[in-house]
Amino acid sequence: MGMALAALTMAALAAEAGGGEAAVVPANRAELRLMRKAAAFRQRRVIYNDDGDDALIDNRIGEPGLSTREAFLAGRIAGIEGTQCDAVFYCAHQCFGRCLYNTQVGEVFSTTDRAGQEVGFSKNAIPRLIEEGTDPLAVVVEHCHANGIEAFWSMRVNDTHDAGSAWSSPFQFSQFKKDHPEWLMGTREKRPRHGGWTAVDYTVPEVREFAFRIVEEVCGNYDVDGIEFDFFRHPVLFKRHAMGEAVGQAELDMMTDLFRRVRAMTEAVALEQGRRPILVAVRVPDSLEVCRYIGLDVERWLREDLVDILVMSGYFRLNPWTTSVDLGRKYGVPVYACLSETRVRDAEGAAPRRTLECYRARAMNAWDSGANGVYLFNYFHPESVLWSELGSRETLAPLDKVYTTAARGLGNLRGYIAGGERFLNRPILNPAHPRPLAPGATEQAELLVGEMLPKQNAPRVTLQLRIKGIAAADAVAVAMNGAALDTGLKTGDWLEYAMDAGLVKHGANTIAVTLAEGAEGEVVWDDLLLWMRHGAR
Repeated sequence: MGMALAALTMAALAAEAGGGEAAVVPANRAELRLMRKAAAFRQRRVIYNDDGDDALIDNRIGEPGLSTREAFLAGRIAGIEGTQCDAVFYCAHQCFGRCLYNTQVGEVFSTTDRAGQEVGFSKNAIPRLIEEGTDPLAVVVEHCHANGIEAFWSMRVNDTHDAGSAWSSPFQFSQFKKDHPEWLMGTREKRPRHGGWTAVDYTVPEVREFAFRIVEEVCGNYDVDGIEFDFFRHPVLFKRHAMGEAVGQAELDMMTDLFRRVRAMTEAVALEQGRRPILVAVRVPDSLEVCRYIGLDVERWLREDLVDILVMSGYFRLNPWTTSVDLGRKYGVPVYACLSETRVRDAEGAAPRRTLECYRARAMNAWDSGANGVYLFNYFHPESVLWSELGSRETLAPLDKVYTTAARGLGNLRGYIAGGERFLNRPILNPAHPRPLAPGATEQAELLVGEMLPKQNAPRVTLQLRIKGIAAADAVAVAMNGAALDTGLKTGDWLEYAMDAGLVKHGANTIAVTLAEGAEGEVVWDDLLLWMRHGAR
């Protein structure tokens, strides 16, 4: 890179970061691409995915003293200013064609159906904002930029919330789908083996063309810093996959060609409008094998420079975070660890996984793997302390945490991918993935701890195991990294062990459980929690 171009790139990044300089724009495609590469690595400690429901249900429309704009922002956005949240990915496209912004290509999400009947979204801010000359996407972009925060538009690539049984599902069904039922994966009566029946089939050229025009319109009309293709909403894209068959090279090529068109379009728009680069992010499974299985040739996209940002995992995580980080480093793109809400169905198992302590431990492990930041999905609490905690190892270090082997479980893996657990490449222990214990035999679990515990003022460490089928705690012997633990305290199915913090290693820890000889009945070990309590600091 020449000195002049390097200076231009750094000035552009300073302007994007709120440095107060005038916006710097590229003069040609070569400059644009260099600036794009640099912009991809802009600091994003925490990314906030707002899935757009705030435009429909979570704003405060009707509250005295609040304008429509203020009421909308008060729902989920206002409050993250000045935290470690550096980017908002705002989902303003749902159910393939239902748009939460002023669109000529898709369909504005209104408060009435085609017959003019009210559909129940009494807090829908979209019509009011449009009447006032703006819309939710424009308001989010303006608010973020005014506060030094990036704003991405996020597209749910094949959202099927309209296939559900909720009262709102029929009203989320887009006009595009009503006009072309033959392009869907099935019908309400004849459903596909995988995914929702309302998913569109991307083998249809008109489907891909409509998706492209939706993206093109947003890039041309809104000052977004980037766009995100969210493939976890929902990960069934082609009819062959939906019907239980493997997709082929033809489907892979179709999606790659769509991404080539998107890349060319984003570059053209940036040059024509004299603006900074428009980045392309994807949220995809953290397994290249699974991505190819569902029709996404992610590694090819990276080789061809079609993607700038990788957001990895969603409903499920199949590999250690280091697998994703290594992929990003191989191709020179940043990787963000998606910390979705827990998908563990068991109430006792889900409760600790919803805590601040669990989010902190998950974030610490992600940072320890080398991830460029963390990405929160389905976490709509702008007042939460997490926005000021998760963005660095330093802020996380002195805080209470709970580590577990599988914070979200396997979610909908089996529902979306036949035999999906064959792609699982990391050890999991949780209520949906238990270990049977045999008399006299030892079972081991690996637990990652992403921090080095201090020798001075070390935290109080408590190990909790849930073992069903034993009458007393001494029916099992437990060891941590080879060191035997004293008999635990039994409460219900839980065994609790207060232990020396010095037994916990930075990185992989081994917990071994041995069932006593002669034990009778079915005994199952189905959960593992390691609590770090630093106390008030």
